[in-house]
This record gives sequence, structure tokens and C-alpha cells, in this order.
Amino acid sequence: MSDARSTAVIDLDALRHNAARLARAAAGAELMAVVKANGYGHGAVACARAALDGGAGSLAVASVEEAEELRLGGITARILIMSPLADGGFTRALAAGCEVVAGDAHAVDGLSGAVAGATSPGALATPRVHVEVDTGMGRLGTGADEALDLARLAAQRGCQVVGLMTHFATADEREGPEAGFMREQLVRFRQLIPAFRDVFPGIQVHAANSAGTLRDPDAAFDMVRCGIALYGCSPFGGDPSDDDLVPVMTWSSRLALVKPFTSRMSAGYGRTWRAARGTWVGIVPVGYADGFARDLSNVAQVLVGGRRVPVVGTVSMDLLAVDLGPEAPERGGEEVVIIGRQGDERITADEMARWRGSIPYEVTCAVSPRVARVHQG
Repeated sequence: MSDARSTAVIDLDALRHNAARLARAAAGAELMAVVKANGYGHGAVACARAALDGGAGSLAVASVEEAEELRLGGITARILIMSPLADGGFTRALAAGCEVVAGDAHAVDGLSGAVAGATSPGALATPRVHVEVDTGMGRLGTGADEALDLARLAAQRGCQVVGLMTHFATADEREGPEAGFMREQLVRFRQLIPAFRDVFPGIQVHAANSAGTLRDPDAAFDMVRCGIALYGCSPFGGDPSDDDLVPVMTWSSRLALVKPFTSRMSAGYGRTWRAARGTWVGIVPVGYADGFARDLSNVAQVLVGGRRVPVVGTVSMDLLAVDLGPEAPERGGEEVVIIGRQGDERITADEMARWRGSIPYEVTCAVSPRVARVHQG
């Protein structure tokens, strides 16, 4: 254990394994590793390198700042910026040698006006554009009827149209009332491809996220964009091992203090928990400012001494309490595993997400910068 209040150890060998697993699932399509949001909280530059080592051919981010961080970190691979850019962002994107997504004429206008300002050695002289079509996500992208016209406009304005893409709304639902909607989106998307290939013969077609890649080989097309599975979390809310994924993050802390409680003593703000019998309570220097959400109060568990112990009382900004039990041998300093394995027990980000009624994306992205990251492998 380091001097940090808590530490997130990032297993880059596990990430390489997951990248290779997803590359196999893509069945010959290129793997684009999504490393936005600081690599889903794992560290963007280190994870990008590991993903490329594991078989990824390109990278995706959400912002120009994230792309610039990768370039400053020495990453030379293709980078796609997937989210909308402000006007000045187009010039910076081209200067960083990045490809961008266009879902409307505003993006095309921004790109065509940005070429003169992108003068760095790695800048793209010709903007490389992926046209995004909204086939049912109801978020970004142009309508199917306007997609080819938008692509032609981009070409007329001096852009190179290199991609056609969409995004699935329900790929993570293998069963249930909305499971079939992914197939509907696939049908709509597939209908567009022949006309695009006639006009732009070398275009790269892509639709699948992690869930789509693992769920349906027909969704792979020329490239898949995988994020959450890369980090060893299940896109379906289950056990990652079911899809041969290995969790990448282990988040651990220590017992800063262990104290005896008698019956009816309370821990934390609001007295939301009171001891039912004499017990030992451990205080852990982790709270919601570290990414351990307040709504995990009196719900979550952590690992101490190879066993599960409950989080008790209200999680505060910097501290949480755990009930170690009346026979606890701990007296302070022992390791506490928040996410990860200890002995025969394991807590995954997927399980923590279920406690919150959330998804593992939110769990790992929420692990704050004051949690020290240690990259291994």
C-alpha cells in the first residue's frame, strides 16, 4: 500500500487480453479502442498503448483535449473524435491529425474553414470525416434520407469522407422488450451502405460498440468501437468472465482506524445505521469525493481479510465506515479492496453498479483524480 489514501492499480496485461478478445470477436474488422473520459477512469495514454499492443488499430475519444493528450503522450495512431466540436475545435482537431464525425452541415462548415489554421507538422491537409447517421439512437447524427447528401457536401467542401457510422441504442439488451431494436437499426443502416460505397468506394463502415461486438458478428462491418469491455467490464451488466473479459482496475485502500461499538452506537451523518450488537467498526479514508458514491451508504460491501463486510452509515466526502463484525481480528492498517479480488472473494465494477442501479461505465469514470493510478504490466 502506498502513502495515498487509496490506489487504483491498472492491469495493462488484462487490458491487452481484453483487446485481443474483442479483436477476435470482430471477426476481421478493425478494433477501434475507445479511450475517452481518461480511458473510462483508467488512464488514457497508458491504456491507449496497451490497447494498440493488444490488437487495436485506432483510437476514439470524445473531445479535442483528449486527442491532444494522446498526441502529447506520443501516440501516433489514428484518432477519431466522436463528439461535436466547437468552431475552434475543428482547427485543433486537424492540427492533431485527427479524424472527426459529421452529423450535420455545421460540422462540415467548421471543417472546411479550419484547414488554413492547421499548420503543425502532424496536421491533416485534408479533413477526414465519418458521416454519422441516426438510425434510432435519437442523439447525434443526420437522418438516413439526408446522409448521402451530407457526405457529398463534405466532399464538395474539400473533406475526404472516410467513414459511415451509427450507434446502437439497445445493443446491451440481449433479451427483453427492446432487444430486437438493435436488429431494426442494423436493417436501416445496412440499406444505406451500397449507395455510399458507390460514391465513396474506400469508406469504412462501423456501428458496433462493445455490446454489439460481443452480441452479433453481423454488426462488425469494417470496424468496431469498443470501450467498456476493453476495461474488463460487462456491457450486459453480468459477470465479465462470461464473455472472457478480465477486470483491469483494482481499487484499494486501508483501515485507517478500527474502534469498538456497543449496541445502538451509530456511525456517520444522520445516524442512518446503528449497531445491532457489539462489533468492531473500521474507518476507510475513501468517500464520495474519491468516487465512492453516497448512494452506496448502507448498501455496498468491501473486502477485508478476504471476506465481504458491509458499508454502514452514510458515506461522507472523505470517509466511509464498515462493520467488521464482533470477532474481527483487524486493528488498523489492513488492506480494504473496493473493486477487485482479495483471497477467494471479488467485487467487480459491474456489481457495484448494480448496487447503485447504474452501469459500470459510471463507476469507473467516477473514480476521481485524487485516487492514485498505478499502471502495471
